[in-house]
Amino acid sequence: MSGRRIRSTSLAQITGSLHIHNFYIGKLKAKQEQLFENDPDLAMLLDNVAAVLSEHAVALAEEVAHREDDDG
Repeated sequence: MSGRRIRSTSLAQITGSLHIHNFYIGKLKAKQEQLFENDPDLAMLLDNVAAVLSEHAVALAEEVAHREDDDG
């Protein structure tokens, strides 16, 4: 996610996106655990998707913290 694209959105939008990312990361992890024994390939795919979302969530959290520091 580029800093330029994040800058064009509001803090509320970024925070909302962060919450959505975290919600889906939790859903993916729970489903991955359910599928691990029966379909390990799908479980691994879900783990990879959760990892990508986690990377995005870290970037979003850093941007939120940065903006809150700028405002405070």
